[in-house]
Amino acid sequence: MYKNKVKRVLDFGLSLTGIIVLSPLFLIVALLVRVKLGSPIIFKQKRPGLNEEIFTMYKFRTMTNQSGMDGDLLPDAIRLTKFGRWLRSTSLDELPEMFNILWGDMSIVGPRPLAVQYLPYYTDEERVRHSVRPGLTGLAQINGRNNTTWEKRFEYDLSYISNISFLSDLKIILKTFQKILQRADIGERGVDAPPDLDQYRINNQ
Repeated sequence: MYKNKVKRVLDFGLSLTGIIVLSPLFLIVALLVRVKLGSPIIFKQKRPGLNEEIFTMYKFRTMTNQSGMDGDLLPDAIRLTKFGRWLRSTSLDELPEMFNILWGDMSIVGPRPLAVQYLPYYTDEERVRHSVRPGLTGLAQINGRNNTTWEKRFEYDLSYISNISFLSDLKIILKTFQKILQRADIGERGVDAPPDLDQYRINNQ
């Protein structure tokens, strides 16, 4: 009952409330991003959602568009500014994902939506993570975030799916706020976190 009906109703109500209440914060962050990083303010990226249907995920931009002599973008570690790192460490860059939750692309709690390029590299068991809506936060995020192995992250995802309940979601949300306040378990994809899944699987075949 909770997983199939109540969870979506709560996601819609809480995301709509959050967007309204936090609208001044949305505007402040948007202005800071525009001043410090330029435009576009919003970073858009395709991600696989429920049943692997592709959707566009929205975040506040955290990197510059610096390019090298060849015109290609410089590595993430160079383009990620001090301000961008602060946005990520406080999770303020994730605020626009509330609109994804409102529209039904995502849930407040669930496995994090990963890159589309990873789809060919999942095992059959790992693909079960796409049987539910991806989340703004999840069990893996409160147990190491990007600073743990891929196998462990998937283990947390599958464990969450097998035990979805209102109480487990509430615990994850409260633990997420604690992690944000502590600035804990912050690792940047492509910067100082483990290698991307596709590269990891190729290297370990």
